[in-house]
Amino acid sequence: MNDPRRAEFGNFLRSRREKLTPKAVGLAAGRRRRTAGLRREEVAELAGIGVDWYIRLEQGRSVNPSASTIEALARALRLSKAEHAHLKALVRDADRKPFVREDVPVHLRKLVEGLNQPAYITGRRWDVLAWNAAADEIFGFSGLAEPERNTLLLVLCTPHARKLFGAGWKEQARRMVAQFRATHDLWAGDPAFVDLIDRLNRGSHEFQSFWAAHDVRGAAAGQKLLEHPKKGRLRLQYASFQANDDPALKLTIYDTQM
Repeated sequence: MNDPRRAEFGNFLRSRREKLTPKAVGLAAGRRRRTAGLRREEVAELAGIGVDWYIRLEQGRSVNPSASTIEALARALRLSKAEHAHLKALVRDADRKPFVREDVPVHLRKLVEGLNQPAYITGRRWDVLAWNAAADEIFGFSGLAEPERNTLLLVLCTPHARKLFGAGWKEQARRMVAQFRATHDLWAGDPAFVDLIDRLNRGSHEFQSFWAAHDVRGAAAGQKLLEHPKKGRLRLQYASFQANDDPALKLTIYDTQM
């Protein structure tokens, strides 16, 4: 397969198919199934496409599904809004330049550093590119070497983050992996992303099961409950925003509540 994104497209279809039950789509269970989920021919029938065509899609072959086919697959597989958007993104913009770590404009960096609330800027690979003192006090970015200054590596691979998130660590890590999946699959095969996944696999045995699930979630504002060694319990409301200067940059701001 020439385009690794085609493989991710097929893997995503298969993962959604295997999570559906006949009952969920109004089909009779029929004879005992050897594997979980729907059969390929059942998905093809629900989507109104040929079985061979669907198999080609799931195998990651170099075929180009139409917009109507994507819509039909989304309905057949009962995709969420975030999953549907992910499926559409995987079939467009196939030609990408190799990933290059982003630079934060000086004025944007100074703006973040001047904020009283904890704030930091990340890039497409979730590398932490700029932060302020309030964020550093909570997450310890300055204590990490630049190659390790990545929110996924921080949360999944460091004892500090496991203690910081406490009982909520597993759900937080699972959510982050599902959100990152939507970005990763668009960069599948790029050396920088391959290297990151390799490090996550080596540094966190939980990551392997989270990644294999192939879940996809959209980004959203929310809340984090932390157990900080010096500040005690912190309840953080957070939201993220794209930078107009460079849409690849994302600013995340927290509101601390003791």
